[in-house]
Amino acid sequence: MSATVHPSTEAPSKEERLKQFLLQKAQNGELYFKSKFIAEEVGLSPKEIGALMVKLRDSATELSVEKWSYTSATTWRIEAADVA
Repeated sequence: MSATVHPSTEAPSKEERLKQFLLQKAQNGELYFKSKFIAEEVGLSPKEIGALMVKLRDSATELSVEKWSYTSATTWRIEAADVA
């Protein structure tokens, strides 16, 4: 007997949740942010966001992710990738 997990009942992963948030915010252009300022809205800690941003930079083809600057905390630049 095996347990079947239905995708519709699964909560999105932290990475997917962050990616969807960023896609929504960047749909009208670029977005600059520091993790600590979006943490509550996304439901993740700033540290979790920072770690996930590194993953998204390599894996999210829908987004252009750039580490923009570092002054007391990393600022990230996000832009929705052109989809042809």
